[in-house]
Parts: sequence; structure tokens; C-alpha cells
Amino acid sequence: MALIVMSAIMLSCRSTEDPKIPETNGLQNLLKVQEITNSTHAIELYTVRGTFQTGYNDITLRIRNLSNNQYEANANITWTPRMHMTSMTHSCPRSAITPSATSLYHGYIVFQMPQNNTEYWDLTLDYVLNGVAYTATAPITVQPVQRKNVNAVLGADGQRYVIAHIEPSSPKVAINNWTVGIWKMQDMMTFPVANGLKLKLDPRMPGMGNHSSPNNEDAIQSQTNGFYQGKVSLTMTGYWKLNLQLLAADGSILKGEAVTDIHPESSLFFELEF
Repeated sequence: MALIVMSAIMLSCRSTEDPKIPETNGLQNLLKVQEITNSTHAIELYTVRGTFQTGYNDITLRIRNLSNNQYEANANITWTPRMHMTSMTHSCPRSAITPSATSLYHGYIVFQMPQNNTEYWDLTLDYVLNGVAYTATAPITVQPVQRKNVNAVLGADGQRYVIAHIEPSSPKVAINNWTVGIWKMQDMMTFPVANGLKLKLDPRMPGMGNHSSPNNEDAIQSQTNGFYQGKVSLTMTGYWKLNLQLLAADGSILKGEAVTDIHPESSLFFELEF
């Protein structure tokens, strides 16, 4: 009897002190978009919405071994999104992929445009596991959005930029933290982060006399992740146009116009409605 009791105690202690981390840990608020497969693995892709859409997409992924249904840790992964247009193929801004939890990996992709009937996106994932290289490619669906959240523009310096709204994703009547990403097009496949710029902000409500709001802060670059941080003051619910001006390090205007009585909007803007 003593041995039975001691064994039960040891088993109880082991289960309490050494819990097994479930493979779904880190996916609680995410929905699967799709799987991209090859003969060895299925790469599962997750977002908050369960879709890819035009603009900034925060993406979590994991690699499932098809032979045993176990999820792979310690993978070194890169990805290449490609837009296949009728006359050219190009990529878009994207981050490196980094581990975020047990067998989970994280990154972002910024799609400048949705697909259409004749032009489409695909995604290639190249990865190394235990010294063995693998690849997988499949078409992906990139849906349009109702409100403008990304701009692809040619600056006055001759440089092409992609500018994407990131936060607030759920705006409130308040002074909201405002996060924007800015990348430059080095070539058709390469989009590094654009450094040392500034994004001036003038939010307006076109349906309410084009009034603005107080206590906004222009976006300047953070030293932690390279994104641009500011404040956007939203004083009431409804439709807002965030009029923008992209400034170089010397203060010269690269894109966008100031809002005036004669000129009620900038050609560079985001839209919010809540």
C-alpha cells in the first residue's frame, strides 16, 4: 500500500511540475488561412482574420510533418510572396521569420494590391530542418479592403515607397497610438525598411465639415522595430481620412499635400471608419 501511495504522489508531482506545452499554444486568437504543402510537410498559416488582405498582415505559421503529424521546431524559414501580373512579376515588403513559441514562427507581409481575375499572388516558403533544405509554393488569396490602408507611391526623390497603416486596428474615440510601416522598393523583389523619414498627419472628417482634431503627433521612426510611431486623435465615431505628407530627413516633402480650405485633402492618405 505504501508503494502504491508513493507512486501516485510521484506521478502527481511529475504532472504538476513538468507540464507538456500543447502544440496549439500561441494560436488562441488566430484563425487558419490555409496550408501550403510539399511531399514532407504542411505549412499552416494563421492570421487574426483568417484571411490575407491588402495592406499589413501579421502572420503566424507552423510546420507539420506529414509522416507523424508532429510540429517542427528549430526551423530556419524564409518566404517570398510574388504578384504575377500580366506584364511583370514583383514582390512586396515582408519581415524575416522568427520563432515566437514552441513550434510557432512569426512575421509580416504587406500586400500592395489584391488579386484579380487574371493576376494573382503566390507564396514560396524555403526552410531548413536538421540540415535538410525544403521548399513549398502555392497560390494565396489576397482580398481587397473597403478602406485604404496602404499606399505605393513615387517620391519626389525618384524613390518608390510602400506606406502601410498598422495600428490602430480597432480605433477608439480617444488619442490612439498610431503605427505605420514605410519601405522603399530597391528592386522588384526587394523592399527594405525606409529609415530616417517622417510622416506628417492631419486627420479630417469629410462628412462633418472636414474638421480635424487636437493633440495629434506625426509619426517618427522607432529604434526598436523600425516602424514609425505617432498619435492619432479621433474625437467621434464615423469616417476619417488621415491626410499624410511623407518628409525626407531634411524636411523636404517627398509626397502629399497640406490640407487647406482650397485643397481639402492630400493625395497620400489612409482611411478609418468605426
